[in-house]
Amino acid sequence: MKSKGKRRRRVDPWLYVMCIPALVIVIIYHYVPFFGWSIAFQRYNPALGMFGSPWVGLQHFRNLFINPAFSNVMFNTIYISLQRIVFGFLAPLIVSILLNELTRERYKKLLQTTIYLPHFLSWIVLGGLFISLLHPGEGAVNQMLGWIGIGPVNFLGDAGIFPYVVVWTGIWQSFGFGTIVYMAALTAIDPSLYEAAAIDRANRFQRIWHITLPGLTPIMVLVGTLSVGGILFAGFDQIVNLYNPAVFSTGDVIDTFVFRVGLVGNQFDMATAVGIFRGIISLVLVSGTYYCAYKFADYRIF
Repeated sequence: MKSKGKRRRRVDPWLYVMCIPALVIVIIYHYVPFFGWSIAFQRYNPALGMFGSPWVGLQHFRNLFINPAFSNVMFNTIYISLQRIVFGFLAPLIVSILLNELTRERYKKLLQTTIYLPHFLSWIVLGGLFISLLHPGEGAVNQMLGWIGIGPVNFLGDAGIFPYVVVWTGIWQSFGFGTIVYMAALTAIDPSLYEAAAIDRANRFQRIWHITLPGLTPIMVLVGTLSVGGILFAGFDQIVNLYNPAVFSTGDVIDTFVFRVGLVGNQFDMATAVGIFRGIISLVLVSGTYYCAYKFADYRIF
């Protein structure tokens, strides 16, 4: 028995060798940048560098918390992210259940392939597409609205509408790929349960309510809890390709704020302070959501 236990614990050393490239990438792009955090505690001057710039302690963090623009950015980030989490959770769940009810495999596979495609398109491409579609004068969407008597709507220039455009275009791009998790979970449900329910004359809605949803509950809890960890990530690549100064009041989020302040405004020290603040809050949220996933969905990292 001891020899069997030893054989089980033995790991092929080549597996560790295969991990070296991934480990090097993680160290270079995730750990080496930690040295740049010192910029947040300096009055950073690119000519002097990190080692020559004067130290100012927590001054940038104090300025950040009393800055009304940052308060607005935090509100926009949380507001947009919460909508993404709620509707982005429901959309793939509902679509997965509907796909599962299809009996013709050919149509099912065709639909799955169609809704997966937007996930593989970059927001450079999708941004140009939506700018054309939502143009207030020549866009196809406004032309169709004109057919039913609704005047042109400036979807990307109206600060009140823009957050919803961000949320729903983001869900459209990602919900298809999100169905993969639920479709995999659906295959684990025992088909005999559906057969027994059909014999008991349960209709489709009753079978979904009493068999499908309970079978998906563990993965629903897992996906829901883990998504909370990304509440401060509202989608930089999407927003930066769609927004403009007219919608900064409702569309500017932490990522775009860092981009504008740091790279456009050359305030590298302030942008680094914002990044550290966002990183600490995200660490707390991710830790909390992993704990909830472990407690409620029996999810373990190792």
